Amino acid sequence: MTKLLDAARTSFDGEELRRGASRVLLDNWTGASSVPSHTLYPHQWSWDSAFIAIGLRHLSVRRAQLELETLLGAQWADGRIPHIVFNPAVPLGAYFPSPDFWRSSTAGAAAGAPAAPETSGIVQPPVHALAAWLVHEADPQESLRRGFLARMYPKLAAWHRYLTAQRNLGGSGLVTTVHPWEPGMDNSPCWDGPLARISPAAPDTFRRADLDHGAAADRPTDLDYGRYVRLAADYRDSGYADEPGRHAFAVEDPCVNALLIASEHSLARIATAVGADPAVHEERARRLTATLVLRLWHPAYGMFLCRDLVEGDLITERSVSGLIPLIVPGLPDEVTSALRTTLDGPHFRAAETGLVASYAFTGPSFDRTRYWRGPAWFNTAWLIERGLRGYGADKRADQLHSAFLASSGASGFAEYVDPVTGEGHGTRDFAWTAALALDLLARQTRAGSR
Repeated sequence: MTKLLDAARTSFDGEELRRGASRVLLDNWTGASSVPSHTLYPHQWSWDSAFIAIGLRHLSVRRAQLELETLLGAQWADGRIPHIVFNPAVPLGAYFPSPDFWRSSTAGAAAGAPAAPETSGIVQPPVHALAAWLVHEADPQESLRRGFLARMYPKLAAWHRYLTAQRNLGGSGLVTTVHPWEPGMDNSPCWDGPLARISPAAPDTFRRADLDHGAAADRPTDLDYGRYVRLAADYRDSGYADEPGRHAFAVEDPCVNALLIASEHSLARIATAVGADPAVHEERARRLTATLVLRLWHPAYGMFLCRDLVEGDLITERSVSGLIPLIVPGLPDEVTSALRTTLDGPHFRAAETGLVASYAFTGPSFDRTRYWRGPAWFNTAWLIERGLRGYGADKRADQLHSAFLASSGASGFAEYVDPVTGEGHGTRDFAWTAALALDLLARQTRAGSR
């Protein structure tokens, strides 16, 4: 048994944890949105803001609404929500790729990029409708008074149409990601094969600002980064066009598609609340769920796998992405049973460690400290905890819940942690770690009051 599990089984000071998490969110608030980290990530990130809003609603529903409103205020006319919204007050050298690399207002003009603010041109996982619904539920009267859902619904519906139409590059109905940054798991070993096809940008054509604030041993390699830059530059130079067959990196990712399905269910609830027809979202969720199982489920692996559309094959690497579909309602019993077995089995050892590694311990590229190649992340744990509860596994979810809270506080709200010891890595005072800790604490308090 790990020290982390020992700590999770003892009482920790929930009020102290709540104060610490609240401090992080207050410190990371910029006036209209939040930064994930003032040092490493000094702008607004797409799926970060969704997770941040989920926790921020427990401090200020108004700020949680504004978090999402600010993000969707940078939405492109084609419906895409860019993965970064840049703060013009931040110096260009503070983060790379910076606005002058993406050139969204010019290179993205044909795709409907706004004249301002400047953004990136790629996207991140679509957890936004789920976040909007949870923010609404925190104070339905305030939400109604401000017309929050009525303003969010058309924007979120356009976002989902973009993903299911223009990003249906494989023709299956599933969303295709065209850059390793889009699934949010930047340097996952799942991308090693597809990335091997990419000629990296020359090292002297860019400068990695991330190494100013993060240890090189914890971050993606220079070779990987050069390939990321090449793919982003090629997409930019195409005018951010989404066309089948033109992308050197094209992957169907189970996490991205599972979050789209979960958000379609939330969008159906939002549609009902604003007087729109929920049927299109309910039907899309059903269709996507069936396709997810058909296209990405691998019974011998006991989990979902990514599919490389360029080669046409499943990528036989075990990533936490393949466990996230637990958040999807209505999966076949044999699929949910196998996912729970894989979660706690020798590949991920979650029952033993208390955490969920981002990549299988048994994988050939496992690394306990390097970004998405092994370390445990708090957003993926939050999603799996929620998925377990959705399938009635409350006792198992409680164990993950406790380990999450113990590790988040002990690590100083780290960006990610060692999957065995819980030692923090990456930046500290990371906003979504604090936000999701607040959410779990709030749910724990409500459960205790019943």
